[in-house]
Amino acid sequence: MLRKNFGPTKERFCTWRIKTNNELDELIRHKNAINHTKAQKLSWFDHLHQMPQERMVKNIYKWKPMSIRPLGRPKNRWENDVRNGMKKLKLKNWTRCIQDRYKCKSCVKKAETFNY
Repeated sequence: MLRKNFGPTKERFCTWRIKTNNELDELIRHKNAINHTKAQKLSWFDHLHQMPQERMVKNIYKWKPMSIRPLGRPKNRWENDVRNGMKKLKLKNWTRCIQDRYKCKSCVKKAETFNY
């Protein structure tokens, strides 16, 4: 998962290699990898909600398909996963938290140290 997030390393003479476990551990500063990715999701969620309405990424996020959903249990969407993470962190007023960048940064820091 971390190799996918951080990507390969460019060496001399335009060659690429996969990062080692030690390099990845130093990149996340010896933190729990799961907490790091959940905190990054929360950070992106904040960034997404602060974007202006004209941005393509926000339009794609708000887009609703016109088709009928298949029968059965609904799939777990990315937004639902982020909201469940916020419930575990006990963030009740996340809309207020998102409006203030400093509060949101403290929530992301809290998510990195939270024990899921």
